[in-house]
Amino acid sequence: MAKILDGKLLASKIKTDLKTRIEKEKISCCLAVILVGGNPASRIYVNGKKNDCAEIGIKSREFELPSKTTESELLALVEALNADDNVDGILVQLPLPAHIDQEAIINAISPSKDVDAFHPINVGKIMTGNYTFLPCTPAGIIELLIENDVQIAGKECVVVGRSNIVGKPAAMLLLQQNATVTIAHSHTRNLAEVCRRADILIAAVGKAELITADMVKKGAVIIDVGVNRLPNGQLVGDVAYPEVSKIASAISPVPGGVGPMTRAILMKNTLQASTYNRK
Repeated sequence: MAKILDGKLLASKIKTDLKTRIEKEKISCCLAVILVGGNPASRIYVNGKKNDCAEIGIKSREFELPSKTTESELLALVEALNADDNVDGILVQLPLPAHIDQEAIINAISPSKDVDAFHPINVGKIMTGNYTFLPCTPAGIIELLIENDVQIAGKECVVVGRSNIVGKPAAMLLLQQNATVTIAHSHTRNLAEVCRRADILIAAVGKAELITADMVKKGAVIIDVGVNRLPNGQLVGDVAYPEVSKIASAISPVPGGVGPMTRAILMKNTLQASTYNRK
């Protein structure tokens, strides 16, 4: 059986280290979270982030806006938080209602407070390797690999999924770790054949149990980013865990793998923003 890449355990260690640093250095730090509309999944995510902040000593400010909020009203709030010296990080919970231009909102967040690292300036810095923040999920993936002594340099890595939030930045971070990287997507021919080349396979498409055992090389390391709910209510990833775990050398579970790491990196980014903005 594969080694379990326990993101929950590692995230707890990261948060403990952050808490210790905040207390020792008496750091004042604040994260502002904006939630528009009543999306139940978004509410769960925001509650989790609030709990993380409380756990490690970061102040959190929540702005819950009705779904009828206009784009101009949301932009005005973002600008006010940009100008507030007591706010170090700004996070707008996605997705936004259809009538709001998501790109316009992301672009309005000050790059120095963009703890999600979605702003084009921060994305560009990731490309050059000269970054202030890293996007939370890709950075969490890399840390999960490194802390479990998974060698990345020289390895063949396949990222299934090309989103701006996970797939593309994950590929860039793997490249910076000296991996050889392939990005696969919905137009990739012979997906199973491409996946079987991978020493490290990252699945980030949001399609339940897409990656099956016949698509995985024996001994590969598998990172499952997907979170999908089956008709029976069961939560599963993009990887068919029961069968793939029998041939992989290591695998991240769902839940308890990448998800907790994403939130831990958000806390790390917020602390970094505090250090950066209050020099």
